Amino acid sequence: MLDDRLTEQRNPGSQALDRMSALELVDLINAEDRTVAEAVGREREAIARGVELMVETLSAGGRLFYVGAGTSGRLGVLDAAEMPPTFGTDPEQVQGIIAGGYEALVRAKEGAEDDPEAGAAALGDRGVRAGDFVLGIATSGTTPFVHGALARARHLGARTGFLLCTPPDDGLRALHDVVIAPLVGAEVVTGSTRMKAGTATKLVLNTLSTGAMVRTGKVWGNLMVDLQVTCRKLEDRASRILRATLGVEPAEAAQLLEASGGRVKVALVMGARGVTAAEARALLEGVAGDVGAVAGRPEAGS
Repeated sequence: MLDDRLTEQRNPGSQALDRMSALELVDLINAEDRTVAEAVGREREAIARGVELMVETLSAGGRLFYVGAGTSGRLGVLDAAEMPPTFGTDPEQVQGIIAGGYEALVRAKEGAEDDPEAGAAALGDRGVRAGDFVLGIATSGTTPFVHGALARARHLGARTGFLLCTPPDDGLRALHDVVIAPLVGAEVVTGSTRMKAGTATKLVLNTLSTGAMVRTGKVWGNLMVDLQVTCRKLEDRASRILRATLGVEPAEAAQLLEASGGRVKVALVMGARGVTAAEARALLEGVAGDVGAVAGRPEAGS
């Protein structure tokens, strides 16, 4: 394909793709997809470094930003959007920026990715500053919008990272605090990075954000104790957490949730320590929200 980027290479296993049966297509795509997790696993040290950078940022009061175009941008916005209901974060704490703005989430605006100045302006619009961390996502490694945004972030004093699916050069590594490069290989449909590269991106973002949230006290054992009770599903999950860990009946779990203002951590401390909601909040504030420090450890298998 006369292009050095791994994401633009032709996959020798799919060159007869247009003559395959439906079952052959499914088997080929599935076989290729099974290689993605291994590629992500080979980047474990870089991903762990990314988690550490995010923890340092959040612990110091900074914010996380994902910046991308197309599929990469959509996945960044998705991960950011899932943080408040899952981990009770302020919506400003983790933000996603996509080339072309939010309209590009539902309708492709491919030309938007070609403007580095727009990327820089998007960072300025969000008020990015020293103490923040900006992760650029561009599976090809070349998206101008992303590079413009990251250059602006560095100028503003923020730390930066880059997530791509083609081998990074030494210059790219030297520019950023972390570079994560799961090399998933050529796509089944040449250049269609919404496939393996997109899957790898989702896996990496899941690991980064989940790791950062766990390390900043948003999880107790493996329980989602900072969730926001905003729908019946989450209300039910909150109730089950309280019932399983405190050994209370559904009615008492409901009372604790109501008295805590729907904050599971507060309800847990209230039940475990026999204190009021105000006292529970004070105890949590004293340990930076670490519920285990004031309520002990959850029962194994609860």
